[in-house]
Amino acid sequence: MEEALPQVLMRVVTELHDVAYLIERIEPQLLELGGAQVLEHPDALKVLQGIDLAVQKTRGLAEFIDTITGSIPDGWVVDMTTALSLVKLAEMQKALGAGIRHGHSQPLGKAAGDFDFF
Repeated sequence: MEEALPQVLMRVVTELHDVAYLIERIEPQLLELGGAQVLEHPDALKVLQGIDLAVQKTRGLAEFIDTITGSIPDGWVVDMTTALSLVKLAEMQKALGAGIRHGHSQPLGKAAGDFDFF
């Protein structure tokens, strides 16, 4: 399955933005579960800083890939067969696969408490 590299990379950018959003949602949940006193613990602050760093790095990677993608000719194609077979999350595999432009693999509107069986 060959596809234009810029299209593939833009779907990766979308997935990275989704990951950043999911990571970012962890911080307020931790504060809600632990209450204000969680901020008094030095290790908790390190965890919160780590979450913030993970979000910044993920968004930075997305912006980097987005920017360099603009200079890649549409004629450059890649065979995605092996790479897609290594993606274990079915929804992410669909989002990264051919024919879906900027699809999201993570249903961002899921209600709290929802989970998938696997």
